[in-house]
Amino acid sequence: MREKINQDLKDAMKARDSAKVDALRLINAALKDKDIEARGAGKTLTEDDVLALLQKMIKSRQESLDIYEKAGRADLADKEKSEIAVISSYLPQQLSQEEVAEAVKAAIAEAGATSIKDMGKVVAALKAKYTGRMDFGKASAAVKAALGG
Repeated sequence: MREKINQDLKDAMKARDSAKVDALRLINAALKDKDIEARGAGKTLTEDDVLALLQKMIKSRQESLDIYEKAGRADLADKEKSEIAVISSYLPQQLSQEEVAEAVKAAIAEAGATSIKDMGKVVAALKAKYTGRMDFGKASAAVKAALGG
């Protein structure tokens, strides 16, 4: 994935696509920060770590986008939208609501969850299988509803 990001950065620079260049540089900077953090802990980044980082970046930009739209700052909102589009292009296809519901049911059955106390086990099972493919905030709400919370 890193090679693709770096190649896309070179292509965007050649095409003089400054918005894409900026977004790709942000991704690279975040990856380097995460690498340094992982090295300090004696680990290396896995593909799942990279996907989780990209999701975190998108979530942060979504929050900023909401704030900018409420404040009437269309220029900043447009910049956030373009960054979200670039970052999203590196994530795998997101699951639909129906697929998320099915995954939640399967994870509940797999974990043998019977009450809201088992919610952590179910969410952990979902994260193990679907990192980068679902919004775990929404998935957590679905798990809570399914377990009668």
